[in-house]
Amino acid sequence: MKVLTKQANFLLPKELLEDLKKNVPRMEQSKVVAEALKKDLKSIKLKKALQESFGVWKNEQHPELAEGTDKYIRRTRKSSRARKV
Repeated sequence: MKVLTKQANFLLPKELLEDLKKNVPRMEQSKVVAEALKKDLKSIKLKKALQESFGVWKNEQHPELAEGTDKYIRRTRKSSRARKV
């Protein structure tokens, strides 16, 4: 499947651009920049989501986890095994 592309103009530090041109063939430079940008944007979005969701979890809303997640998971697994018999 062909990916639609659009030209973008932005500034890069001179040394970074020179390093790109020196180490990446001309026909692959856009791909390298796009992949690096995609990876960095994924990280930025995750960080933003974590910051926005901080404090959303309320212990009062999840009393079943008061003893800790390990005990809750073991109890849940144990009860599901008992039902299969």
